[in-house]
Amino acid sequence: MDFFQVLQIIIPSMIFLAAPLIFTALGGVYSERSGVVNIGLEGLMVIGAFSSVVFNLTFADTFGALTPWLSLLVAIAAGVIFSILHAVASITFKADHTVSGVALNFLAVGLSLFLVKIMYDKGETDRVAEGFHKVDIPLLKDIPVIGPLFFTDAYYTSYVAIAVAVLAWYVLFNTPFGLRLRSVGEHPMAADTMGINVTKMRYIGVLISGGFGGFGGAVFALTVTGYFGHTTISGQGFMALAAMIFGKWHPIGALGAALFFGFAQSLSIVGSGLPFFKEIPNVYLLIAPYVLTILALTGFIGRADAPKASGLHYEKGKR
Repeated sequence: MDFFQVLQIIIPSMIFLAAPLIFTALGGVYSERSGVVNIGLEGLMVIGAFSSVVFNLTFADTFGALTPWLSLLVAIAAGVIFSILHAVASITFKADHTVSGVALNFLAVGLSLFLVKIMYDKGETDRVAEGFHKVDIPLLKDIPVIGPLFFTDAYYTSYVAIAVAVLAWYVLFNTPFGLRLRSVGEHPMAADTMGINVTKMRYIGVLISGGFGGFGGAVFALTVTGYFGHTTISGQGFMALAAMIFGKWHPIGALGAALFFGFAQSLSIVGSGLPFFKEIPNVYLLIAPYVLTILALTGFIGRADAPKASGLHYEKGKR
């Protein structure tokens, strides 16, 4: 097996494993850019994964091949609804953002597993009947070198993730809405004096993060595991959080960081069969993604300043 063949195995795997992290990290970017810390990304992924799988299993006979795409929409809606809890607690009732996010994580896991037990009388769901399938992109797959690496044996959701990251960057940095969102996360009092409704913009930021988080969880469940159980989402939300920090609260930076973590995850899965990594004990490959997450969160990437008002409550008329 030569080096190019190794890349043909690793890169497609990296891209599809990174897609759920990209969506979820983008949600974290929008929430924190509005000034609300969202530690609950893991819980949002859990809710997205649960709702998408349950919808898929329930309506596969009705919608057929369209079911996976509709499952993603259901997951977005579930994530938005669930994120309202975090928005109400942290914005309206001014609870500590971190405590609210952690509570969201515990609630998501407990609630989803409780419902799975009631609905399926066991600890996990059945495998989805209609999932996403790997495809080769016509024409692009024939491009020398690049085609076999990036446009073969891939999921459409991977390309959607990259496109959405670019769109998220454009909206955040090149539209009036993005300017308003960033302003309430940097200096809410100044934004308020300019007539911007700080509470409304922060709610929007959190709800967007809920939609993205639910989407990310659904993509992971429908492309990687194919079912929902207690191990379906096991740290991916925290990896997305690390990708957001690694990317310095920027959509394109989060995209690059998520791809990096996707690369680490791909090594943990296929690395033992590759000539360059087969001599490394498998346990080291399995823990590599989590070690990299810890390194990112502890500042290994250098100085990364969050939005100035991130995590701070704002009361109109008070400094």
